Amino acid sequence: MAKERMKDPADLSVEEKLKNLYALQTMLSEIDKIKTLRGELPLEVQDLEDEIEGLTTRIEKISNEIAELKRQINERNGNIEVNKSNIERYKTQMDSVRNNREYDNLTKQIEYAELDNQLNEKKINEAKAQMDAKNVEVISCNEQVNDRRTDLDIKKSELDEIVSETKAEEDKLREKAKNLELTIEPRLLSAFKRIRKNSRNGLGIVYVQRDACGGCFNKIPPQRQLDIRMRKKIIVCEYCGRIMIDPELAGVKIEAKTEEKPKRRRSTRKKAEE
Repeated sequence: MAKERMKDPADLSVEEKLKNLYALQTMLSEIDKIKTLRGELPLEVQDLEDEIEGLTTRIEKISNEIAELKRQINERNGNIEVNKSNIERYKTQMDSVRNNREYDNLTKQIEYAELDNQLNEKKINEAKAQMDAKNVEVISCNEQVNDRRTDLDIKKSELDEIVSETKAEEDKLREKAKNLELTIEPRLLSAFKRIRKNSRNGLGIVYVQRDACGGCFNKIPPQRQLDIRMRKKIIVCEYCGRIMIDPELAGVKIEAKTEEKPKRRRSTRKKAEE
């Protein structure tokens, strides 16, 4: 026998829509409970991974800065050697000068080369000091990375253990929820998800409890309660915006209220006659 074709969600009655929506809420609440079991571990793992990535990026940046300082030191050492070679050449040329003008010119060239070497040596010393400081920083960052990786391994191990215990149940619930979503009108499903996202307890649809909204616990007027029980239209709480459903449709049994009748007081006159 061929499978019955799925009914268009838009053609469902309001009662069926509410029933499907509440069933979906029940499954999603179960998934939320499973997530609660994991606690803050997923966030802690994410924070540690982000911190390790940040430290790794910083180490890479510092390493590039150290490489640049090394290049500058090598370049300045090269300049010093060139200046030294020029100074020797200028001094040799001074032995064969023909006039004071040539002598003064060579003297100035030697002074300039010596001053340039002093500047290069100063810059080299500054670069070496920066390199030492950056190497210390790299060592500190590497130690932090190792510590964070140790913490991350422990947290991941704890999280994996919890996930492995609940994964099968969660996957099963997610699959059911996914199939159930196909039976709900897209516009209604979108509104439900929006309400769920904005609520702290993740409830997008609630049943009436003691004449009040099951989400925010504000009192619901009798006429509105009657409309909810009639199941003729989708009704939302005017305070919190959650979709409301009557307990019977949600499959929840509410204990009937038992009101004690006030005892009639006997009149004092009757008591006196007796």
